[in-house]
Amino acid sequence: MSKRLQVLFDEPEWKEIRRAARAQQMTVAEWVRQALRVTLQRRPSKDPHAKIAAIRSALRHSHPTTDIDQMNAEIERGFG
Repeated sequence: MSKRLQVLFDEPEWKEIRRAARAQQMTVAEWVRQALRVTLQRRPSKDPHAKIAAIRSALRHSHPTTDIDQMNAEIERGFG
């Protein structure tokens, strides 16, 4: 079931949102829905167990490590 949400913007914000929606060839309503979805997906997990599990999973992999300046230099040289 759909729910209606009313949000009030001042004129400069409204113009910016409308401009952004037009640039992506979508309605303001769809642009706002997508912006809210992205924001919800990006919010950090509040479950500390999930965070610990993600860290443990990453630690099971072998990743190259070195001094950051050395790593950036190697990237710039093309790993040569």
